[in-house]
Amino acid sequence: MSTIPLQAEDQAGCWSRIGIAGDQSCELLAQHVHCRNCEVYAGSAQRNLDRPVNAEYLRDWAAHFREPEASHALRDRSAVVFRIGREWLSLPTEVFVEVAPLAQPHRIPHRTARGLRGVVNVNGTLYPCVALAELFGIDEAEGVARRGRHTFPRLLLVQWDGQAYALPAADLYGIVRYAEADVKAAPTTINKGLLRYLSGVLAQEDMQVGCLDAGLVGHQLARTLR
Repeated sequence: MSTIPLQAEDQAGCWSRIGIAGDQSCELLAQHVHCRNCEVYAGSAQRNLDRPVNAEYLRDWAAHFREPEASHALRDRSAVVFRIGREWLSLPTEVFVEVAPLAQPHRIPHRTARGLRGVVNVNGTLYPCVALAELFGIDEAEGVARRGRHTFPRLLLVQWDGQAYALPAADLYGIVRYAEADVKAAPTTINKGLLRYLSGVLAQEDMQVGCLDAGLVGHQLARTLR
């Protein structure tokens, strides 16, 4: 964006030579203490405001105000986006404890709840390991990594009502921020096992991210431990 040039007498004002920003030899400093209290400084400021507007300045600002108004929707929500099989999903950031490397679960004798794969040890703490793929009817073998990304399976450590869980994920995209209006209705083409857990779909780059209903997912995870 272009600026309006200062008049010659204001480009190197006395305040920068003998005033408060210079060698402070101005005889008026004793009276005014600071250059901003001096009529010479005030006069320069007034000339600065009154200087003529050139054509380039007008053209640049006209182009600026012709641009479409940006969306002012408040992006007051955030979620962690991850992949299971070929499905990109998200959960609110507030349910996350941390993200850890994938670990081999140890089966729990006599516990056969759907999705419960056992317990995993993460930094000395045991977490029940629950496979969302089994709960949602997702084929984990169908997933394809996005181009230009190194894919690393992770454990998503999440917590509901004081109970923590470890959820295996094939890939992690990261945290995204969005506005409520950005979430659209989920298409009916999504498999029915997953659709019932979705509150909507969020477009993120070239992905359609399924926004999981945290309450429903938390309830289902709790059922695996009963």
